[in-house]
Amino acid sequence: MIFLTVGLVLFLGPHLLTTQRAVRAGLHARFGASRYKGAYSIIALFGFALICYGFADYRADGYIGIWTPPKALAPVAMLLMLPALVLLVATNSGGLIQGKIKHPMLAGIKFWALAHLLTNGDLGSMLLFGSFLVWAIYARITIKQREADEGAPDWAAMRFGRKDAIAIVAGFSLYVVFGFVLHPILIGVSITG
Repeated sequence: MIFLTVGLVLFLGPHLLTTQRAVRAGLHARFGASRYKGAYSIIALFGFALICYGFADYRADGYIGIWTPPKALAPVAMLLMLPALVLLVATNSGGLIQGKIKHPMLAGIKFWALAHLLTNGDLGSMLLFGSFLVWAIYARITIKQREADEGAPDWAAMRFGRKDAIAIVAGFSLYVVFGFVLHPILIGVSITG
């Protein structure tokens, strides 16, 4: 599980650094925005690759069970995944979804992580999905504080439009294609049992 843990640190670490505005500004000043963004991207991508490899390696070695989720939670998880994918697609849409939710990507990650925590009672899953859930909650809190200090977009002015319709259709399509076709192929787990 070392690769998974290191991957999470390398992926979420730069994302946590973003919330530390003074530190981030200092790195921008010292290295320049382009170098900062380049290093950020390389570290995060390497971390993501390690997460994928590490979780696959952990699963190949055998799950470390912590608790057995009730089967009744599986439909709840499937239900949570639909808004998760719609919200991820609606990130920066500028439409009503973004206006009401404010930060759809973080909300989508919370739904995704919670859905997976409800149906996976093993240590690796708890580490993976729990880390993302904690990060998304923390990121939302820090963004809310930053918006209070620096000002926020005019969320109330955002109205339902074409981008919202696209997000709903694309999110639902991803839900069907990934959930019922690609999840068993790429992840090796059928969501239908």
